[in-house]
Amino acid sequence: MGTMSVSVENNMKIRMNQLNEINWSAVARKAFEEKLKEVEILKELSSKSKLTTKDVQEISKKISVNMAKKFRSM
Repeated sequence: MGTMSVSVENNMKIRMNQLNEINWSAVARKAFEEKLKEVEILKELSSKSKLTTKDVQEISKKISVNMAKKFRSM
């Protein structure tokens, strides 16, 4: 098994040390695996897409504008 170092803020490290019953390596491994699966799915979906970069940028802009409108009205 490979080894990886992860940096966290001092305050977080102190709080984590107070919970010594938690296996933080296992928590990190699970989070890494979930993110890898998510990215792999997105890559698979995007590899089949016929959208151009311009199309994606236009869709992204429309989503951002509509989300901003939605949250302003809340």
